[in-house]
Amino acid sequence: MENLFKLQQNGTTVRTELIAGLTTFMTMAYIIALNPNLLTNFDVGSPLWNGVFMATCVASAIGMFCMAFLANKPFAMAPGMGLNSFFAVVVTNIAGMLGISYTEGFQAALCIILVEGIIFVILSILNIRDKIVEAIPYGVRMGISPAIGLMLMNIGVGSNVGIYAEGNDYASPFYVMRDFFGALTPSVIKTNMGAEYTTMVLTVITMFVGLFVIVVLAHKGVRSAVLIGMLCASIVNWIGQAVVLGSNPFASLSTASWIPPVNDMMSTTFFKFNFSTFFDIGWFTAITLIITFCMIDMFDTIGTLVGTATRAGMVDSEGNMDHMKEALLSDAVGTVTGSLCGTSTVTTFVESASGVEAGGRTGLTALTTGILFLLCMFIAPVAAVIPAAATSSALIYVGVLMISGLKNINFNSIEELTPVALMLIAMPISGSIGHAIGLGLISYTVIKVFTGKASEVSVLTYVISALFLIKFFLVV
Repeated sequence: MENLFKLQQNGTTVRTELIAGLTTFMTMAYIIALNPNLLTNFDVGSPLWNGVFMATCVASAIGMFCMAFLANKPFAMAPGMGLNSFFAVVVTNIAGMLGISYTEGFQAALCIILVEGIIFVILSILNIRDKIVEAIPYGVRMGISPAIGLMLMNIGVGSNVGIYAEGNDYASPFYVMRDFFGALTPSVIKTNMGAEYTTMVLTVITMFVGLFVIVVLAHKGVRSAVLIGMLCASIVNWIGQAVVLGSNPFASLSTASWIPPVNDMMSTTFFKFNFSTFFDIGWFTAITLIITFCMIDMFDTIGTLVGTATRAGMVDSEGNMDHMKEALLSDAVGTVTGSLCGTSTVTTFVESASGVEAGGRTGLTALTTGILFLLCMFIAPVAAVIPAAATSSALIYVGVLMISGLKNINFNSIEELTPVALMLIAMPISGSIGHAIGLGLISYTVIKVFTGKASEVSVLTYVISALFLIKFFLVV
């Protein structure tokens, strides 16, 4: 392990890395079931759902193995949230436009992911993606980490836990921050949610018990504070389900299938590219979709890597991380593998920050998380019993820590502060790291130009800002 991952040089141990890998896994295990749900419109149990489920486990693991051995970094990968929802919309539109089945539309849309991945592999090998990272101004780069922190907190108290109330005509979930803490009085939300109000209360208690346990243990210097806090929160939730709600939190295990649905993946998603159908939508539309996916994924990945590495102290005085090329190449390989297996863009996950906070500093963390993803082909039902509210505890805590990166921002410079402030609000609201960075770069460039400092902006920064302007306002 020492020879492979240089543990002593990175100030870590095998035990710390294993705990960090498990922590990362627990905070992102939700993607194993959620990704096939989103990509198949919740067609649970269908051959396509099973195929995407397998693809999610396999492609994520291979991407993380590359991250472990090529870059020796603790970053985990999986099909990106936001990108998978966008992919599902594209599939639906292709199927509707061409009058074909959803599965056929899915196989056509996989061509986008394959081309995107190949482009990224080439750009990574040629060091072009490295140059793009370097083109992000220092002030904007330092603002990425706290912006991600706000997004993590927003996910933790928002979209990570949605509770559906019985008889809800709009079938939209109730969220902790918006609906519970945002209610005029407790009686209002209790009336709106009915019987599910008790579940909401249990969720809130679970979330904050886990958070406070993590904070107290971290204050005492316990390296596995995040993992212990999540386990404590899970136990509270399981007891609450059994005692208060009168349900068995492990009931799903009795009817769960433990056999990987390999045949379904082979028949529906594995190498099932349909280029002829894809280009039936028109060359312009096809190219536009590929460019759109490339831009979103590129800056989501760059933002996650830079933000998480900054929090972990893996960057130099100029905000650069060593082995960035290898990390970006690993991400690109993950995307290609995802297309071959049958899932949307595989990207570096922001939840990697939880493992970094648990002490993960090398590829052994990523390797551990990758192995657990592979095992989930057999033990997915076990991952499914981890309460979402328990993972929210970790997300909120890590978000709080990443916000501390604001101390690196020069608050006396309005030129530097404005792009960062826009990223801080854009990232949690839009849910896109890439879009927030794009907004930050555009504002940085415009401010520099109109304050007579145009020469301080690099040519590549101008190009990237122009591309984001086109994406935001002209791409249809």
